[in-house]
Amino acid sequence: MLKLKPKFDLHRDVVCDILRKEASVCRVKEYSGAVDTQILNIERNGDVLYSWKGATGTTRIGKYDYKTKQNKLLYTFDKQVCVSSCSLNKEETLLAVSLAQNTRGDERLRPISKCLTLLIEIHPINNTKVLKAVDCRVKVQFLHQETDRRSVLESHLLLLTEDGYVDLYHVLLSRQEGYRVVMANPEHLSKTAERIVEDFSWVQWDGHTQRLYYLTHTDRSLLQCVQFYSNHNCETMLELPLELPVNSFRTVKFVNLGFDHYHTEITETELVRMEVFTNRIGSMCVCYSQPPNDKKELIYTLVLVHKDCSKTFRVSLGSKQSPEIAAQLYPLFIPIGYYILVYMQGYFLHCINTRQQEMLCHSLFLTGHEVNLGVQCQTANITVLHSEEESSVALLDLVSGRIHTAEPSPAYLLQILRSDLPSRCPSSKADPQRLAALHCLLVYMGNDPNLELKIIEWLSDNVNAFESFDQIQEFILASLYRITYEKSLNLDKILPYSSVFDKKDVPVCLSAIPGVTCTTDLHVDCVFNVKARSLQGFWPELQWNTDRTKYLEAVPNPRYRTSHIQADWDKLRSERRPSSHMNHIEENTKKVLSTVDTWCLDKKLVPLFQEEDHQQRVLIGLTVDKLRDHLNRHLPRLGKKKIDSLVVNYVAKLLELIRHMLESVWLKYKLGPHALCLSQQASPAEWSVFYFMFRILEAARSLCLPLPPGYNTLLAVFAVRCLPHPTFLQYIDHKLLQLTETFVSRVMTDLDNSDVHERLKFSILKRLPQPMEQTIYHMWDHPVSSASISRDYVRTLLEKHNKNKGFAFTGRDKPGFRPEFLPLTYLAKILSDIEEQAANPFEEQENVDARFVEETALKQTLIQLGFEEK
Repeated sequence: MLKLKPKFDLHRDVVCDILRKEASVCRVKEYSGAVDTQILNIERNGDVLYSWKGATGTTRIGKYDYKTKQNKLLYTFDKQVCVSSCSLNKEETLLAVSLAQNTRGDERLRPISKCLTLLIEIHPINNTKVLKAVDCRVKVQFLHQETDRRSVLESHLLLLTEDGYVDLYHVLLSRQEGYRVVMANPEHLSKTAERIVEDFSWVQWDGHTQRLYYLTHTDRSLLQCVQFYSNHNCETMLELPLELPVNSFRTVKFVNLGFDHYHTEITETELVRMEVFTNRIGSMCVCYSQPPNDKKELIYTLVLVHKDCSKTFRVSLGSKQSPEIAAQLYPLFIPIGYYILVYMQGYFLHCINTRQQEMLCHSLFLTGHEVNLGVQCQTANITVLHSEEESSVALLDLVSGRIHTAEPSPAYLLQILRSDLPSRCPSSKADPQRLAALHCLLVYMGNDPNLELKIIEWLSDNVNAFESFDQIQEFILASLYRITYEKSLNLDKILPYSSVFDKKDVPVCLSAIPGVTCTTDLHVDCVFNVKARSLQGFWPELQWNTDRTKYLEAVPNPRYRTSHIQADWDKLRSERRPSSHMNHIEENTKKVLSTVDTWCLDKKLVPLFQEEDHQQRVLIGLTVDKLRDHLNRHLPRLGKKKIDSLVVNYVAKLLELIRHMLESVWLKYKLGPHALCLSQQASPAEWSVFYFMFRILEAARSLCLPLPPGYNTLLAVFAVRCLPHPTFLQYIDHKLLQLTETFVSRVMTDLDNSDVHERLKFSILKRLPQPMEQTIYHMWDHPVSSASISRDYVRTLLEKHNKNKGFAFTGRDKPGFRPEFLPLTYLAKILSDIEEQAANPFEEQENVDARFVEETALKQTLIQLGFEEK
């Protein structure tokens, strides 16, 4: 499921270097002794702090620089000590360490505390100041604020104790002799301590965002967050009540505060595993689990603060483990972007989509012993390292000392699409997995062009829709969503994301997962500190996202439905007269097509965007108009200018996406210009392209999405070559194919007048609307077209003559008129109109009998032609 890349190896990057240095100290060619090396902490910039006990009987602390790949000795103790916590300030002038005191041997008789916390000057004097000497564990962590100041003469240190309080030390520094940096008033250091937190049972440090999360418990569990700023000020930004068991943490739990190798936590005593994950654009997830209950179920909860809801999952573990072993099972929570992976080794992996959390089918759930992270160790030895990069996360194996960056494996997800899983399952069970994998590939990793080509190839190889969803519709909507979701987090509640939302009855397989039950609780009671002085960046985004989610939950149909514009499109495309609204729609279309032209200057392979298409132009402009109105109504915060740009690019990307799909299959089947030759029969490859194009047409029509101008022409060209002529005509009669003027003109000019082609042309002419029919007759060199042109010419002359005489035709045809003989028809029409215009009921005057005149004129004509005698 995950693709791992090695980032750090303790033996390769550190131990080998230490062995060389120890050999140098001992003046030997190769040092054969053991070095007990342990990782202590990983700072915000990725530097690894470690300790080792060498040949001289001392303990040393070093730093591995992630950027330069170099090791640096920071401090050497004059004896062997047990370092349980360590942190280095950003300027690398101060080192804070917490030592687990050795109570064995002679020292066990001395009245010493269990933990000694020191602040050490390391540049360059090595003076030492004792901060704490207590009988509980102490964690130390320097703040790493971003600042523009070149020379920083102060550092700020967090000191967290197992007694449940957090102190913040403000350490002032001074520069001596131009290069020495020392503590200004070490004797008054304890007076600078500021109590930040009182009485917590669980605490988590997020170094990249400089936030401290902690849990307190009075009547109920309350999660709070302290935000630290670059000016060393801090504020409590949020309070969130959680439904946790009483006495969830029997001992204080530290998360992301280094690695203590001298205090082994007993997993049996932990009732809850808990962690908080945030995303820079304003999402926050609180994840916690409870031990399996009597029903052999694992219960874990995700509180989605940005979605104003919480989801509790219950997963059946079966009866293959004894109660004693099952009680020690805890899942691992891994954040990868806006996905949260819940991993239980040997049981399941649940990849939860925290943006589209409404339906289970958009989250991937896999089971079985084959499911693994790719790390060759027990889950208990894996630590998740928070990172600024949202696309990946770092996993640390404490046993081997290896750090891997982890991201979803495209190859594994593609295997799921192809149902090439280790344990194959029926289609109805595989469909939810395919749907979730497809969205993860398209939305999360869709910026990779090579990956997108592989997905299109999979679409072309699996043209028929699956039982529960249409994969082409999912490809279109998910790809379009990807280009806009980074603009605002709440676009995922407004823009189309999946065609599943348009279904009246969602298939059962998409709404439930066997062995998994989900309970959703709306409206988490999250309280933001609106009076915070430094409310900026992440916090206003999170608060706005939460408030907007509450609003969108209250309004009906907040998600834009493309199919809702069908009635407006049917009405507009029948209009022929220009209007202000039609002019507005046309302006929208011009903006979209000009954007496409800018993107596609070098795309000439498939002949699209090369002709006028009135119907599609109307749909393009109408889609822009409706989507713009929808966003302005629900997300006015974005501003009209940004919304207009977003919508135009959205529709342009839709047209470009369809063109890209055709380009890909065109190249796959190696089609050339001959594919557009109407006189040749289609090859199997061209038949495959036609079928794929027809499926795209079906998917777009079902969602009422516009197609690129020229798409219907290209499809008709393939259809007339692939289908038998009677079938082709049935497709037209059932409106599955559209006859465009470009296509019909090519049929008339490119095909000869053989009997087969002549019948086809006559059949097409019968199905053309009147204006197009007159245009097409001028392109076909045939007696029938010549006769039609002649009739039109005579009609035009008579109408012109009639206008010159001052008569106005009413345009009504009498029953019995026969238009085959135009002179007689128009004579009868003239007489009929004269009769109607001359009739005056207020004057005694006889009306003209038009029928009598018609019969008389016909009699006289027959006599003149010699068919009758007088």
